[in-house]
Amino acid sequence: MKSYSVTDIGRRRQLNQDYVFSSSNPVGNMPNLFIVADGMGGHRAGDYASRVTVETIENEIKNSFEKNPSIIIKKAIQKANIEIRRQAALDPNLAGMGTTVVVATVIGRYLQVANVGDSRLYVANSQEIRQITRDHSLVEEMIRLGGLKREEARLHPDKNIITRAIGAMENVDVDFFTVELNPTDKILMCSDGLTNMVDDGQILKILNMFPEDKTLVETAHALIDAANENGGKDNIGVVLVRPYEDEVKG
Repeated sequence: MKSYSVTDIGRRRQLNQDYVFSSSNPVGNMPNLFIVADGMGGHRAGDYASRVTVETIENEIKNSFEKNPSIIIKKAIQKANIEIRRQAALDPNLAGMGTTVVVATVIGRYLQVANVGDSRLYVANSQEIRQITRDHSLVEEMIRLGGLKREEARLHPDKNIITRAIGAMENVDVDFFTVELNPTDKILMCSDGLTNMVDDGQILKILNMFPEDKTLVETAHALIDAANENGGKDNIGVVLVRPYEDEVKG
């Protein structure tokens, strides 16, 4: 397994509110762990929310005695939600802060994913790219109800309005997904600073641009460069994983 994570401030923002984590090695009872969070809030509240959320999730997973990965992740996300709300209540500068989060782990042939908000996880190979997570956003609801075509959503003026976030409500509703992986699959996790600037077709081209012997670093930075070249209106957070790279090469 190979992984790489990076964030970029973009071209329009003064503050980077994206926070990422990647570990190809075990974290607690999880064989690996990958997280992307995209914070929101005034002052420095957004970057604080994303960082504290990721650190809380990592720490909770590290110290969990649970064996079931879905239970481990759910409890960790719930703990992060409690912590964000607690700190927001204590400090007026942090009031109203929140963050999206997407969490993933690869266990054998299966990918376990959880998400809150509109940060995404994709699975891609040389032929196709599939969005696994479902955005918790106003435009996604409009698409579901038939009021908006999917190809129009990326440019919709309300595309940044999310319907779920860590810290927004006392109880956080988490979506879970399980995906069976193929040996050549790649995993991309990202904030909307990438997907609002680069469509899925272009993302797939970039993912397949570099030969397998090239590092994930080049691919990740090519994605960031594309988002910035298209306007870079937001921070960009990227985690790339090749789950079976060593096995494929062997």
